[in-house]
Amino acid sequence: QVQLVESGGGLVQPGGSLRLSCAASGSIFSLDDVGWYRQAPGKERELVSVLPSGGTATYADSVKGRFTISRDNAKGTVYLLMNSLKPEDTAVYYCNVRVVTSVFEILEVWGQGTLVTVSS
Repeated sequence: QVQLVESGGGLVQPGGSLRLSCAASGSIFSLDDVGWYRQAPGKERELVSVLPSGGTATYADSVKGRFTISRDNAKGTVYLLMNSLKPEDTAVYYCNVRVVTSVFEILEVWGQGTLVTVSS
């Protein structure tokens, strides 16, 4: 079994910063593509950023220049650094990871979600 545990969400004022973390655990050989999604109240889940294994990150236009995705393969952890936060960034943020397991299966796993609230 593979699990993702997210942390780092919370309440922040407009213009502030947060860093989300997503730690993978279980029978993992390696992480493949990783990404972050978000779902605001009353809206559909949307892609925030994707970082392919060995590739270049892509970002939604709404977060480009403010958010940075990164990964630490040795720790099995994915990060999302969010700067210059706006009220419209308020959402539940989910990490999504393609994991290569110890028996070389590929699984797509979702985190449990972490709430980010941007408000004064």
